[in-house]
Amino acid sequence: MDVVNLLQRQYIDYITSLYREGYLDDQFTQLQKLADESSPDFVDDIVTLFFQDSDKLIENLARALEQHVVDFNQVSNHAHQLKGSSSSVGANKVKNICAMFRGYCEEKNRD
Repeated sequence: MDVVNLLQRQYIDYITSLYREGYLDDQFTQLQKLADESSPDFVDDIVTLFFQDSDKLIENLARALEQHVVDFNQVSNHAHQLKGSSSSVGANKVKNICAMFRGYCEEKNRD
C-alpha cells in the first residue's frame, strides 16, 4: 500500500472513530457534502473558524466565571453561542456539554 492510500485509510478510520464515540454527528457529514471542486478546503476552513471562535468563547466563559459575583446570564449566553457553533459543525459532545453547562447556569451552580 502506498503512503497516500495509507494516510487516506488512517483518516477514514479516525473520522469513523469520532462518529462511533459520539464526538461528531450527521451535521459534520452535511458539511463534507458541501465541499466540491470549487471549494475543496471548505470543511477545513469552517472547522478552523470554529476552533478560532471557540477559543474566544471559552476565554470569555473563563473570565466570566472568575468574577467574584458571577453573571450566570452572561455565562449562559457564552455557552449558548458555543453550543450553536458546535452544533453547526457537528461537534456533538461539545454541543451536549454546553447544554449541560447552561443547565448549571440556570441553577446558578459554579461547581
